[in-house]
Amino acid sequence: MQDAQVRTLPEQLDGHDLRIAVVQARFNVHLTDRLAQSCLEELQRLGVAEDDIVLHSVPGALELPVALQALAVGGEFDALIALGCVIRGDTYHFEVVCNTSAAGIAQVALDHGVPVANGVLTVEDEDQAIERLDKGAECARVAVEMANLLIDLSDDDE
Repeated sequence: MQDAQVRTLPEQLDGHDLRIAVVQARFNVHLTDRLAQSCLEELQRLGVAEDDIVLHSVPGALELPVALQALAVGGEFDALIALGCVIRGDTYHFEVVCNTSAAGIAQVALDHGVPVANGVLTVEDEDQAIERLDKGAECARVAVEMANLLIDLSDDDE
């Protein structure tokens, strides 16, 4: 192992020349609108041009994966972002929505080789959601960083 060289890629948060799609669930829209606002502001702060950001909305968290998949198939985006908010209710439906949505979001990324930042809040109550509204900006940073990483890795293959 003495001769091994470790190559560390630095965090790359330069969003210039990236195209990013955001899919927002409308369920709990008073919260998801704030997630989306935080996300869009951070994307622009990171240098992603307004014309290179696309925002779509879907009814709820269960619809996020199919919209993300349609966007991934088109191949025109460097990264995708899923935003939503699921608040625990009195039934098992909360677990079904959270688990199914998360699995579908991850599957899109794996199937299509495109980074997908998962910004679906899964919380006990609205107060917890409000405390986590910075997740929109966090997802913007994740999307930009991962898009740049995959671009660098694909350049290495050439």
